[in-house]
Amino acid sequence: MKYAPLIASILLGLLFVMSAITVLFNLAPMPELPKDTPIAHFMAATGPTGFMKFVKIFELLGGLLVMIPKTRNLGLLVLGPIIVNILAFHQFVAGDGIFQPMLIGIIVLPLFLLWAERAKWKALLS
Repeated sequence: MKYAPLIASILLGLLFVMSAITVLFNLAPMPELPKDTPIAHFMAATGPTGFMKFVKIFELLGGLLVMIPKTRNLGLLVLGPIIVNILAFHQFVAGDGIFQPMLIGIIVLPLFLLWAERAKWKALLS
């Protein structure tokens, strides 16, 4: 159990770092979106404005901070709103729900890290 938070933080950090690097450096082609769908409208609104690059920079920063044990809680603070937005996107815009394997990992890993570091978070709530 001693290494579980370290493993969880590395998995969560790598997930967000690789996602950010893929988009920021255009390592994968953007898939063709079906016309007149909520996803197409959402991407049309966020893509050209640069908002997605802004979010990906914070994903990269948060992923790197989560992987370093001393800055893990700061990384969780950075990634928290991003995780909520990912879940909201899949529930409301994409309509495919939040019970997919990758999304369950995105939910479980930060919750486990919050639980593992609960003594440090208690000072923030007091």
